[in-house]
Amino acid sequence: EECLREFVIVRERMSASGCCSYSTLKAWLPILSWLPRYKLKWLQMDLLAGITVGLTTVPQALAYAEVAGLPVQYGLYSAFMGGFIYTLLGTSKDVTLGPTAIMSLLCFSVVGGQPHRAVLLTLLCGLIQAVMALLRLGFLLDFISFPVIKGFTCAAAVTIGFGQVKNILGLKDVPHQFFLEVYYTFYKIPEARIGDVVLGLLCLAVLVMLMFMKMGLGSEDVPPCSRLARKLVWAVTTMRNALVVVAASLVAFSWDAYGHHVFTITGKTSQGLPPFRPPPTSDTMANGTVVSFGEIVEDFGGGLAVIPIMGLLESIAIAKAFASQNDYRIDANQELLAIGVTNIMGSFVSAYPVTGSFGRTAVNSQTGVCSPAGGIVTSVIVLLSLEFLMPVFYYIPKACLAAVIICAVAPMVDYHVVANMWRIRKLDLLPFVVTFLMSFWQVQYGIIAGVAVSGAMLLYNMARPQIKVSDHGVLVMELSSGLSFPATEHLSHIIHTQALQVSLPRSVVLDCHHVSVIDYTVISELRDLLRQFKLRDVQLVFSRLQPSVLEVLLAADLQGLRHTDSVEAALQMESENLLND
Repeated sequence: EECLREFVIVRERMSASGCCSYSTLKAWLPILSWLPRYKLKWLQMDLLAGITVGLTTVPQALAYAEVAGLPVQYGLYSAFMGGFIYTLLGTSKDVTLGPTAIMSLLCFSVVGGQPHRAVLLTLLCGLIQAVMALLRLGFLLDFISFPVIKGFTCAAAVTIGFGQVKNILGLKDVPHQFFLEVYYTFYKIPEARIGDVVLGLLCLAVLVMLMFMKMGLGSEDVPPCSRLARKLVWAVTTMRNALVVVAASLVAFSWDAYGHHVFTITGKTSQGLPPFRPPPTSDTMANGTVVSFGEIVEDFGGGLAVIPIMGLLESIAIAKAFASQNDYRIDANQELLAIGVTNIMGSFVSAYPVTGSFGRTAVNSQTGVCSPAGGIVTSVIVLLSLEFLMPVFYYIPKACLAAVIICAVAPMVDYHVVANMWRIRKLDLLPFVVTFLMSFWQVQYGIIAGVAVSGAMLLYNMARPQIKVSDHGVLVMELSSGLSFPATEHLSHIIHTQALQVSLPRSVVLDCHHVSVIDYTVISELRDLLRQFKLRDVQLVFSRLQPSVLEVLLAADLQGLRHTDSVEAALQMESENLLND
């Protein structure tokens, strides 16, 4: 808590002090705000958090590379650049960037497990994200609704989780397309390898048990235990993925040493750090055909829009959640820049697209990280693993990695959100269901379809605003929301059917206190309505106009325009007109 208070104070001083140019520099490089005041006790907490997150990152990165259809070393290639870049550019002390389950699935759906294309995709995604940050286009993410995000994440969790069942069973040659994968997984169950099944289920059971143990540490009904024992249990449960992977690898090595090949293992991996080089801009097929840059980009299709946006959504949502929890603020556009630069630089070390990880960020926060510098420690651990531990990864059983992935994605299936949407607004289930179902066909199509449905719902609400009609001798029509050009036809239809096209035309008071913006199309329709009212010898009176709207109406020089400050004044005006008549 003391680290958090000091981090917030430093951020506030950053925004309030210094000359304009230096403040601008600090806005683009947030590290300048906290590094001059960095303290030794911060270093101790950052080291502890960085090591803990690093031991969580390594097994997860190996597992997520499997989801992306890439050799396992690509998971580690993708896991270290984010720690260095985010320390320079990030505005949250908690967020950790790296491979995630959702980005891995999206990457596989676009590049189909081709490493060269995955690296090029990383560069293009980073460029798109960085340009969005520089142009301050973060507001575009607001048009992706919560039901769409939840529908996608639930479908992604089911797709990723079931995709690992074949590795738990030790099955080979199972298609990756979801519906074919389901069919062939059940069809090939008789071919399951006993060793993989036993080891996979055992790893699942241990991971689930440790996960529940960690959850139980925070509950009040847990019997009191010593402080040291509690910390030990917390450390074991937090590093459960690493411990299970190490234990499973030792089991596989032992059986293999005695000549019993009962497990499907990861196999040979490339050792050492990845070379620093520009990503390839062309690809060569197995038959020698060279695929140009333009053809590769064309093959990426809609994924080139979906992956950068989903990466930004995931990371910013995580940053906002932990900033709110720990009582500090982030800069959303600066977060976009940090992710974009991370992906750009990551493409030079053969990384595939990355974003913020909720699980690892939670571990980072719970361990007491004091600054983004904890990410440097995590990145160093990943680099050390690449340099020295790759031969050890040869014996990691695929069933064990599958268990790690299943436990990581299982919490993403949030069935409570369906009940909440049903209770609060049933119509929100429509984009949720469309996104959820379409994502099983192609994940990017699911997101596009969900955005299209929620966009259509938004436009429908704009085009058909609720109009409350009450009769006070004069019809009073209250617009429950704003008035823009899609709604003009609807408003005109209501006025004509209820006031102008009846046997005895009636005057109307239009209550406009919710209308804050008005456009040329609305002005044109109002001019025609005023003319129609004048022809029938009745009145259209505008009430409670906001000053900006009144100014526009007066500038339009509408003939017969009458307005009052209140509905009561308008009714009084019409009563006097009736008496005079």
